[in-house]
Amino acid sequence: MKKRFQWMMLAWLLAFLLLPGCGQENAALFTQSEQMSSFAPDQSLPQPSQGPVCFTDALGRFVQVENPRRVAAVMGSFAQTWQLAGGQLIAATQDALEEESFALPDATANLGAMKSPDTEQLLALEVDFVILSANVAEHVKLRDFLEESGIPAAYFDVETFEDYLDMLKICTDITGRADLYEQNGTAVQARIDRAIAKSQRQDAPTVLFIRAHSTGAKAKGSDSMTGAMLRDLGCVNIADQNGSLLEELSMEEIIRQDPDFIFVTTMGASSEKAMQALAEGIESNPAWAGLTAVKEGRYILLPKELFHNKPNHRWGESYEILADYLYAEEAA
Repeated sequence: MKKRFQWMMLAWLLAFLLLPGCGQENAALFTQSEQMSSFAPDQSLPQPSQGPVCFTDALGRFVQVENPRRVAAVMGSFAQTWQLAGGQLIAATQDALEEESFALPDATANLGAMKSPDTEQLLALEVDFVILSANVAEHVKLRDFLEESGIPAAYFDVETFEDYLDMLKICTDITGRADLYEQNGTAVQARIDRAIAKSQRQDAPTVLFIRAHSTGAKAKGSDSMTGAMLRDLGCVNIADQNGSLLEELSMEEIIRQDPDFIFVTTMGASSEKAMQALAEGIESNPAWAGLTAVKEGRYILLPKELFHNKPNHRWGESYEILADYLYAEEAA
């Protein structure tokens, strides 16, 4: 009986390893922990532009994709990343179709709201690859549906430029467009490196970063997209120093810290309503005008498309804008 069991296990393992394409990758993954939480293409193994591409996504799932032709993106920034990798989309969610910073073909099917995509359309369109976010609970809930329907899918988690670069590498591996990885990835990295160089040998400025919306505003720490950029540029984020600011914008704490710079960006459909809410909220406090950053013109509104939405191939521009604000006087 024991010998028979051993033969059965050997047969199962051989069948697993002989799955079409990515056999070596399957063998490597077989020895890895099932608790993997990050994704990355396997750089140690050859990944030709033609044939299957294998990687582990942001949910720790093994994904194998080969030459997809009917691709859907369930988030605007991911739709753009796929385009930047040389891919075409058959379907996308409403936020992608309404995005002004890039255009999708008129024939692109509308999957509806980003948090409630039309799954019936995904089936009807015979989609052969879906790109989703690991940070959107509604997307994660689609995992079982996609697997049961036999629709290949990959989940990504993009918060920093390095995350974007990882995703772009996977997408250009799939499309076979290494040239676009250079153009929209490594070339952008060079711009970021030059911007960061401006912060070298400078005193670290203190900053407060605020994300405003129509019903209020919150401070964001270095674990946010723009917060990470400010950290890379040598800033000290006062929200990192006092976690209570992440829960509520405390005027008393802001006065006590008196940051050198206050940056704000907006989210939601209306930037005007977001700024109005900010004006009627914390800015209405008489002490606001006495803050050093406000008095000296270092209270700065950052464009939403570069500091709330994922800037993708414009990430270098985002870093440059911040570096110019932070270190222009020192450079002069």
